[in-house]
Amino acid sequence: MESAPLPVVLSFGGNDPTGGAGLQADIETVASMGGHAAPVLTTLTVQDTQDVMRMGSLDLTLITEQARAVLEDMPVAAIKIGLLGSSEAAEAVHTILVDYPDIPVVLDPVLASGSGTELADADLIDAILSLLFPMANVITPNSLELRNLAPEADSLDACAQELLETGCDYLLVTGTHENTRHVVNSLYGNKRLLETYQWERLPHIYHGSGCTLAAAIAALLAHGIEPLSALREAQEYTWETLRNANRLGMGQYIPNRFFWTQEGEAGE
Repeated sequence: MESAPLPVVLSFGGNDPTGGAGLQADIETVASMGGHAAPVLTTLTVQDTQDVMRMGSLDLTLITEQARAVLEDMPVAAIKIGLLGSSEAAEAVHTILVDYPDIPVVLDPVLASGSGTELADADLIDAILSLLFPMANVITPNSLELRNLAPEADSLDACAQELLETGCDYLLVTGTHENTRHVVNSLYGNKRLLETYQWERLPHIYHGSGCTLAAAIAALLAHGIEPLSALREAQEYTWETLRNANRLGMGQYIPNRFFWTQEGEAGE
C-alpha cells in the first residue's frame, strides 16, 4: 500500500554556508515537521556564525524558473519566503504568488543579520511591503524588523496595526530583542492584538531562529493545521530547537532542529 505523500513546502531563501540559517534551516525544519522542502535559491551569501560578509542575488529569471519548475511538477501545499536580497528578487516571488493565490504564504521579512548587518535596502523594503505583504497569510518579523517596516509609528502596537493594513492575515511579532524578563511574542490579526505568548528567555544568541519559526509555521499549514494552532505549535518547536542548540562555530548558537531524535539519550 502506497503511503500518503509528504506535504511540499516551496521555500524561497538564501544559502548560508554554515547551515544555521537560510535554505538549510528551512529544509531541516520542514523535514522535522514531516514535510518535504523544495528550496528555491534567491541569494548566495558569504557568512559565518558571527556575521554576513557578502551576498549576491540571483537573476530574476533564474528565481522564477526554479519556482515554476517545482510548482508545475509537485503539489505545493505552502510557500515560505525568507532572505531575498534585492527588490528584483521580491518582484520575482510576487509573479509566482500572483499565479498561485490559493497556496498559503508565510513571510519572514529578513532585513538584517543577527549581528545587525543590513541585508535589505530601501527598495527591497518597499517591494516587500507593496508586493509581498498583501499576499501573505502569516508574517513573522522580530520587533526590530517591525520598527524598520513601519518607522513612522510610535509603538510596537502601532507598527503592527499599520502593517495589518497592507492586507496580511496574521502578524506574529517576536520579542527576543526587547528588554523583558521573558520573550513575549504577539499575534495580530483582524485589526487587533489576538494573543500573546511568553517563553523562557534562553541564555545565548541564535543563528537561524527566525528561519526555523517561519518554516515550521509553513510546514504545519501544509499539513492542513489551522493557523492559530500552527502558530503556537511552531513557537513550541522553535523554542525547543534553541534550548537544544549547539555552538558549532565561534559565534552564535545553531538551533538543533532534530532535537527530538536525541531525546532519551544521556539518561534524560
